[in-house]
Amino acid sequence: MQERVTQIPPGGYHAKNENGEIGYPIQLFSVDIHDLFMHMVRWHWHPEIEIVMVRSGVADFFADDVCVRLHMGQGVLINRNVMHSLHLCDENMHCLVYSLKFHASFLFGYGNTTMSNKYLAPVFSSPSLRFVPLLDQDEWHVSLKHLADQIIEENITCQYGYELTTKSCLCQLWKMLTDKTVPEAGHASSVSVTTSLDEVRVKDIILFIEEHYRESLTLDDLAGAIHISKSECCRCFKRTLQITPVEYLIKYRIFQAAILLQQGLPGIQTISDLAFYVGFNNASYFNKVFKQYLNCTPSEYRRKVKNNLLLDLPMLSPLPSDASR
Repeated sequence: MQERVTQIPPGGYHAKNENGEIGYPIQLFSVDIHDLFMHMVRWHWHPEIEIVMVRSGVADFFADDVCVRLHMGQGVLINRNVMHSLHLCDENMHCLVYSLKFHASFLFGYGNTTMSNKYLAPVFSSPSLRFVPLLDQDEWHVSLKHLADQIIEENITCQYGYELTTKSCLCQLWKMLTDKTVPEAGHASSVSVTTSLDEVRVKDIILFIEEHYRESLTLDDLAGAIHISKSECCRCFKRTLQITPVEYLIKYRIFQAAILLQQGLPGIQTISDLAFYVGFNNASYFNKVFKQYLNCTPSEYRRKVKNNLLLDLPMLSPLPSDASR
């Protein structure tokens, strides 16, 4: 029996636009959220559709100002380019999650075809299908959940013909989604959804932070990058991510510092060097914030990396975004 499930890499699979093998654009990952940096899968988005299933523990899924608590055996189907995040509910508990991403081309091929126009576009543009909790509230959701479980199981065991079974299950799943886009009259709904202005702005600021986090950034810089006021910039982040843009910037800098402490970088010898490299202009403040988020100082973190003693520390989670949208 061949297993093709992959652990989420330190660099973060969501930051890469990898669609699996040619002809089989599907990737399956497993992760214990307890072991991730700050016990969370950071805010991110990607052009693939994603199925997330909780195999043990409890996690909170966030998207569109909504929080859905997912218990063992439950999950969520996430539409393309929807900004989302996954958080551990109890920092003292483990939470094993499987994530399967697939590209729509696996079902309908590439290009603007009759099939894609008929079956892809309605799902991609449906306000009610930006994400679908896979719970037990009714027969439709239970059926979706059973298909999601089967798809993941097929790609864990990889028995002969699993690619065909996966495609068959995904087609059934997609048919159930398209059924929700057709009103009782039998005509395709004209209702469509566009990404909210808040989400567009937050994505742009996140990408700006990823590119410029090492620079001396202020709230003025973040707001100016997308030509809005400081107050509106803060409101957008609060409404979308429940934190301020400056808080996000600080967390991202700490995240990058943790990566450098684990991977190393020539030229960075002292903690002060590291602090300035990731954008802090005060080493004492950097030490304080690092300990606040990771429960240890940067020096302690580096010693644990050197001695392979990171089991009691939060590790790295996927990077927050994908440039495609």
